[in-house]
Amino acid sequence: MMKLAILSTAVVATTAFAPSASSNTARFALHSTEETTSPEPDVPVVAPVAPINGWVPDQNAPCYGLPGAIAPTGFFDPLGFAQKGISLNDVKRNREAEVMHGRVAMLASVGYLAGEAISGPFKIDGPANDQLQQMPLPAFVLLTVAIGAAELKRASIGWVEPDFASWNKTLWRLRDNYYPGDVGFDPLGLKPQDPKAYANMQTRELQNGRLAMLGVAGMCAQELVNHRSIFETFDFYTKVYSGVDPYAACVESGSIIC
Repeated sequence: MMKLAILSTAVVATTAFAPSASSNTARFALHSTEETTSPEPDVPVVAPVAPINGWVPDQNAPCYGLPGAIAPTGFFDPLGFAQKGISLNDVKRNREAEVMHGRVAMLASVGYLAGEAISGPFKIDGPANDQLQQMPLPAFVLLTVAIGAAELKRASIGWVEPDFASWNKTLWRLRDNYYPGDVGFDPLGLKPQDPKAYANMQTRELQNGRLAMLGVAGMCAQELVNHRSIFETFDFYTKVYSGVDPYAACVESGSIIC
């Protein structure tokens, strides 16, 4: 039941801000309804907006000029999520999802290592994949409420309130003056005021987040396969490459995990 509750919470949280599943035979990308149209096909009209953190959307630039491209790949978009013809709202929404998932992955990558190295307050141990279900129910409820409150706060800051009378103009839309990922939370005052410095910091955050998403996926998959913690797996392969039989101690201890 605990696993089912965790899975349900994760699905609801991700689908609440996921791109709408609309298909188009001419392009392999997701689009949202725009309030204005362009006389040229596949070229959306972008209303003039004031700079947001120094960024002004440029429909002629890759990803509307949002930072994140670095050498050697440069602008890398093999699936066409930001190809020409994709609306500004869709590009901003996809970037919002990328930034937020990257931040969660960075926290999770630290949590995997710290949670397995240090015993928690509820005597939770073992692989990180199995630790959430060991939480007492009150603590799990508080965690769920905290995550829900943070997501609702983010939605109120960056997203247009849905009006079901004109849902095609308000559903899945970000505010025009909202920069993807900038929810105003900066307790250490690290946000640069200079536009170029801000773009550089955004690029660094995106790259670290992208690496963290790959890293967390790898750690999660590894623990699902061998049911060992990260440190146990590291110790196992250290012995293997050192010519030591990692299963030698299993004969004496009789451990099934070995």
